[in-house]
Amino acid sequence: METVRRHVTTPEPAGMRDIFRLAHQRLAASAGALAAIMLLGGAQPAAAQSVPQPRLRTETLQIRFFQITAEIAETPRQRMFGLMGRTSLPQGHGMLFVFETPEVQCFWMKNTPLPLTIAFIGPQGRVVNMADMEPLSEQSHCSREPVRFALEMERGWFRARGILEGDTVSGAAIR
Repeated sequence: METVRRHVTTPEPAGMRDIFRLAHQRLAASAGALAAIMLLGGAQPAAAQSVPQPRLRTETLQIRFFQITAEIAETPRQRMFGLMGRTSLPQGHGMLFVFETPEVQCFWMKNTPLPLTIAFIGPQGRVVNMADMEPLSEQSHCSREPVRFALEMERGWFRARGILEGDTVSGAAIR
């Protein structure tokens, strides 16, 4: 059985000692994630995990004068599955990951076939940093500082509209 963990809070390792520490932390985290999955309704086979989660409730967000229809991933299970298995997003749609407290957040794209750009957003709605993410990759992309939100959009959406680090995201979900 394969354990899928979308959210990782450990940055990429710098040396061999860090690699062993990271491997130990990820093993411990995987065990915790497996326990959480089992508590939330039982572990699923790897094939079932590639099936997209049902559409989540949406909220309208705004960056400058651009509007986004964002699905809100606010529970641990919703955040874990995110956009996995989705093969397309409607124009101007994305997913907002909402975390309880500000922390450094890291994401990867395992089981996500869409090319995405992620914007890490601080507690006050300020875009901290952005990263382009490759489909089906296990490469980790992390926020540069503690954030409460992460917004995934089709790759290039932010760049095409001139959205930059420091811009502000607003909406009812950003509180």
